[in-house]
Amino acid sequence: MFLRPHARSKDGKGHTYWSLVAALLAINRLCAPGSELAIEERWYPSTALEDLLGIEEGKINDTRLYRCLDRILPHKTALERHLKQRYGELFGAEFDVLLYDLTSTYVEGAAGNNPMMRRGYSRDHRPDCEQMVIALIVNNQGFPFSYETFDGNRADVSTMETILRMVERKYGQARRIWVMDRGIVSEENLQAIRKRGGQYLVGTPRSQMKQFEAELLKDDWIQVRPDVEVKQVAIPQGEETYILCRTAGRKEKERAIRKRFSTRMEGALQRLQKTIATGRLKDRHKMERRLGKIQARHPQVNDLFEVALRDTPEGVRLVWEMQEERKAWRDLREGAYLLRTNLPAGSAELLWSNYMQLTEAEASFRALKSELSIRPLFHQKEPRVKAHVLVAFLGYALWVTLKHLLKRRPAIVPRPSLSGVDNAEPLSPMKALALLSTVHSADIVLPTTDGREIRLRRITEPTAEQKSLLYHLGLSLPERLQSPAKCSADSAIA
Repeated sequence: MFLRPHARSKDGKGHTYWSLVAALLAINRLCAPGSELAIEERWYPSTALEDLLGIEEGKINDTRLYRCLDRILPHKTALERHLKQRYGELFGAEFDVLLYDLTSTYVEGAAGNNPMMRRGYSRDHRPDCEQMVIALIVNNQGFPFSYETFDGNRADVSTMETILRMVERKYGQARRIWVMDRGIVSEENLQAIRKRGGQYLVGTPRSQMKQFEAELLKDDWIQVRPDVEVKQVAIPQGEETYILCRTAGRKEKERAIRKRFSTRMEGALQRLQKTIATGRLKDRHKMERRLGKIQARHPQVNDLFEVALRDTPEGVRLVWEMQEERKAWRDLREGAYLLRTNLPAGSAELLWSNYMQLTEAEASFRALKSELSIRPLFHQKEPRVKAHVLVAFLGYALWVTLKHLLKRRPAIVPRPSLSGVDNAEPLSPMKALALLSTVHSADIVLPTTDGREIRLRRITEPTAEQKSLLYHLGLSLPERLQSPAKCSADSAIA
């Protein structure tokens, strides 16, 4: 990581540079996410980072870590550009296809000093907490391109124009391909992409599938996987291509969900019917309110039932029946979804495969929320919260780099004489870190005849598994730890 230079401290020696503290925060986010106080008191003293980063003893405390958060945020754009360049140098990564998705993360506490924190749609299932929205852009290999933060009540569909302007400001105009889920899609957003000469491959709202009912009934589907079928749909007039997709597993899931909600709604209707029939509820207005609540609690299946309160000689009766026409349409569309693109016509299979790359963006959010613990937020001020997200972004940059290093072929180095190690599946980043975490540095203390001591800092001998992993990564352990050279562009901590 490279930070722009600031004024150095006056003594000219004994500095600890801000880039090293920023590196420390990012490494912690990757290896053992914790608060700034936990870094100072528990994590940092148990690591060899004092030697690896060359940070002077006593220079790391929670106050200094907070000060680094305050300094790092202005370098967000420079860090993103640097990372993009390094991904290209290390892995040949390209960024002409961009996957765009959003998530939310919530804050513990009132966060009264942070106007971004709002209540909105919570993907964390914490509607009781205020939150912020994070928009992340990655390429089709999961390498992060950029991110942006929004107020917690910001609608997904309203973020696209801001993101397009942000990308152009940082990286200039280019013919990029955007892959997005249906929650971000609107005619205005697609028009904004076309206006910039861009292309898109997006999911579409379920409401648009009704016009393709006849296509769903045909048997001209192409099997691309044992449980996946696709077909290209010709649209008269227009430059877009539509792809119908159908997945067996998705169909089973949606059918089970529908059955569960239908059973719940019918159970609630039966209970209300019994209450009315026994005379415990006689006020028609109260009946209608109870019925309205039942329908509001089951929006997923409410349209499948025709429900009415009817006057009979015996009194008011609650009656309902399943609307077979709507049930038949629901049966037909379950498991199916629709893609839309202005890319040059390709095979339906290829377009579906390209859309499925969106799972890389979803995997990025899973890593941020699980391994890197971006949630919950404990900072109460807006700049600190944004800096926390930036540190998590840098931690994810390390995570995805390690992931791809573990996948690629090992470098040409002397091969350890181990049997069967290359037949194993690639380790995940977290498992690789756990395996290497047992490599320790230790001081060998040799007393001299004149009462003094000689201290030699050495690294423990790695196990066979650790040697295999280090070989795969093209790394070798030094006999002793040495402090690295300082960052080429840096500022010193006084």
